[in-house]
Amino acid sequence: MRVDKENTLTLVVDIQEKLFPHMQNKEELLENCTKLIKGLQLLEIPFILNEQYPKGIGATLPELKELLPTLSAYEKVTFSCCKNDATLQAIKEADKKYVIVFGIEAHVCVLQSVLDLLALGYTPVLVTDCISSRKESDKNVAITRMIQAGAIPSTYESLLFELCVSAKNNAFKQMSQIIK
Repeated sequence: MRVDKENTLTLVVDIQEKLFPHMQNKEELLENCTKLIKGLQLLEIPFILNEQYPKGIGATLPELKELLPTLSAYEKVTFSCCKNDATLQAIKEADKKYVIVFGIEAHVCVLQSVLDLLALGYTPVLVTDCISSRKESDKNVAITRMIQAGAIPSTYESLLFELCVSAKNNAFKQMSQIIK
């Protein structure tokens, strides 16, 4: 099943200031998420940004928020983004089949969001190198469970080139520079 850009939306899950420092491989995670966001913007894929209880966990990381300056975050207290009415409404209004999902923590909010997207009839595309948890084992089990449930696994680089389709795409040269 090929993911096509015209039918794709992005769900950013809780990459927040007070939670992020506790993630495994956080430097690589930030670099990968930055490249993914820049590449998706080049391809004009829409975003939905979520924050879990920002009063307690803080806002989206400034490094990522500055890449999405016009995007307001949906505040939530539910673990699944889909259990938040405003986020779910935005997903439905986007009217897309594929939902690219990345963020933290893999075994809590990412997992529950992916499971709910599947239950609602969407096809989640899990960017496995753009998610993390405090414990590597939690992340690994969550990835396995999401794939077994029906999510499409990908890496940010593979996904960006899949959405780009061809080296003749106007975004290809810039995409190549981002990924380097």
